[in-house]
Amino acid sequence: FYKIKRDFFREKMKSSRFELFPCDGTYFQIASYKSISSEGDLDFSKRLIKEFGVAAIPLSVFNGNQDDQKLIRFCFAKDEQTLISATDRLCKI
Repeated sequence: FYKIKRDFFREKMKSSRFELFPCDGTYFQIASYKSISSEGDLDFSKRLIKEFGVAAIPLSVFNGNQDDQKLIRFCFAKDEQTLISATDRLCKI
């Protein structure tokens, strides 16, 4: 199940400005947004929700030193229409 969703999400994101990292065995896609914004990952994630209606998880919340590497993660365990809608919006950034 996850591989089909992952491949679908990654294919739809090819025209985006996000840099996608390899992912296996997970429902989450890690992405770099450093070519899009210099904001911290928490601020950028909040802006994605407010301005584009897409939720992302800032990776800095998972490390103790709060090292912000401009990385976020998207959950692709969603229905196809939700993924299409989200990726369409993300590709416009």
